[in-house]
Amino acid sequence: MTIFIEIIDKTNRRIRLTKERWKHILKHPEMPNKLEEIRQALEKPVKITSINSDPQVKYYYIYCKNELCAKFLRVTVKYLNGTGFIITAYLVETIR
Repeated sequence: MTIFIEIIDKTNRRIRLTKERWKHILKHPEMPNKLEEIRQALEKPVKITSINSDPQVKYYYIYCKNELCAKFLRVTVKYLNGTGFIITAYLVETIR
């Protein structure tokens, strides 16, 4: 597993993005040139949520002002042994 970048999130936890996951994220047509927004979503999210089915998964959100219509960037992170790994990132219309 080759680490592409490592970020310390708002809650002072280490989050890693691998080269493989970055390639996956780039498959979303809206995601090229969004690496800095991913970093901002982790460092200064407008909201962090989780899902009941997997408490180790967190969603980090930031508002994307540059989009044609109002959207949020959602970064999905899974925590394993205290370290977070970005699973994916893409634009959504609402926070859940």
